[in-house]
Amino acid sequence: MAKFVLWGTYCDNALEKRTPYRQEHLEGLRRLKEAGTLVTLGPTEASTHVFGIFEAGSLQEVEGLVKSDVYWRNGIWTAVAVYPWIQAF
Repeated sequence: MAKFVLWGTYCDNALEKRTPYRQEHLEGLRRLKEAGTLVTLGPTEASTHVFGIFEAGSLQEVEGLVKSDVYWRNGIWTAVAVYPWIQAF
């Protein structure tokens, strides 16, 4: 298993626009956390960017998980990039 970081951006007025999708989003994150795939994920303080750490078998696996998230499918996340990560400490 390898680690990956996610960096992305939220749409304008994300706190309002995410409301109808939030429960599904959180449930999906909970399942990923329980499976050991998601280490952490959350917004910056101003809710303009999202940051996450995943542990998975491949970059493509993480990209697939991100692109299947309800926030991506409904435009709450407007851009996402996933990078292989080397945890130094």
